[in-house]
Amino acid sequence: MDRKAYPSDVGDEEWAFVAPYLTLMTEDAPQREYPLREVFNGLRYIVRGGIPWRMMPNDLPPWATIYQQTQRWLRAGVFEAMVVNIG
Repeated sequence: MDRKAYPSDVGDEEWAFVAPYLTLMTEDAPQREYPLREVFNGLRYIVRGGIPWRMMPNDLPPWATIYQQTQRWLRAGVFEAMVVNIG
């Protein structure tokens, strides 16, 4: 990460838990332009800050990238799967 961390950024322990659920394709897939962890950090920034997508800071991946990946995660049911495996 080449930027100053935000309070909403995922920690290492939490990332170890969520990464297997979020990885719908390999990290080195040719269409992956941004690290998956940074995309997830962008989603957390939006959710924690309650801001519109288009107000994403410039040091995170573009809002459209984060939005599109979030839609893929929602369609794949990854957040529900995480919740089921927490309890």
